[in-house]
Amino acid sequence: MNKFTRILTCVVCTILIGNLHAQQQRKVDIDETFIAQRADPQITRGKDGTYYFIATVPEYDRIEIRKSKTLHGLKSAEAVVIWRKHHTGAMGNHIWAPELHEIDGDWYIYFAAGSAEHKWNIRKYVLSNTSADPTTGVWKEEGELQSKRNEFSLDATTFEHTGDRYLVWVDRASQDVPNTGLYIAKMLSPTKLDDKQVVISQPEYAWEIKGHRVNEGPAVLIRNGKIFMTFSASATDANYCIGLLWADAQADLLDPASWHKLDSPVFFSHEGLKRFGPGHNSFTTDEKGRDVMVYHARDYKDIDGEPLYDPNRHTRIRVLQWTKDGMPDFGQEFSDADFSKKK
Repeated sequence: MNKFTRILTCVVCTILIGNLHAQQQRKVDIDETFIAQRADPQITRGKDGTYYFIATVPEYDRIEIRKSKTLHGLKSAEAVVIWRKHHTGAMGNHIWAPELHEIDGDWYIYFAAGSAEHKWNIRKYVLSNTSADPTTGVWKEEGELQSKRNEFSLDATTFEHTGDRYLVWVDRASQDVPNTGLYIAKMLSPTKLDDKQVVISQPEYAWEIKGHRVNEGPAVLIRNGKIFMTFSASATDANYCIGLLWADAQADLLDPASWHKLDSPVFFSHEGLKRFGPGHNSFTTDEKGRDVMVYHARDYKDIDGEPLYDPNRHTRIRVLQWTKDGMPDFGQEFSDADFSKKK
């Protein structure tokens, strides 16, 4: 090999190695999975600062909790199984979207489930635990959380505002069109709703009716004099996306007219970032006090069969940004890592 050939070979090798490093770096940028194969994720922070993670498992058969002193520590934390589905009857199938909430010193989990014999008879249920640590102690089955319309009832979340506790959940929202919408009511206790229960959102725009006519997965964040409520729309494939409602903090939250829906989704699939079907998010804060959005997405578009039975909805997290006029900025055009670093 002459001198020129050796130099040319070195140059080619350098270029190839550089391209390989660039591809590997791009892969790292795209692969932003926080916790693999966990959908409908929620992270809540206890009064002592401990982080707790809960989500839907792909087998739809149990409820797990992870805990960590740090937000990113949840990624490698042990998953503790605190409850399993029944073999027969209610709570025997399709264990979906658990949420963990600390209310008046006790812990509650709100989740959806079908029956063992009829998996699509989805209703919302409650577990309670008086232990200081929700990964320990005894979880008691409080039974079904009853609501007036109780046909396909799921995705319950709760929040407190000006001394009142509210529940937001999903059920059929129209007598004429098969759909699901968002209901809200005050809570008389952690396991009982007030009689006034109203629909505040149902599918109306084209982006809410792709595959299925769906509004589901509500999550609430109170900031800047407003109640912000994200929700997910359309089928659970690449069409899945996040919309936004808001109401003034002083408004009557049980008046549907108090709620304003943006006419476009705020977060949706982005092929360049390999982010497909982002949805069913929740909110927490990191150790610096920044708002963090927790959500799930796939890293590929095409799915064989029913999307609900594809296991690869992975939990992701990103720091939420805010616009000058106090509205949340979800960073549609940014990766999770890049948006979290954005000033």
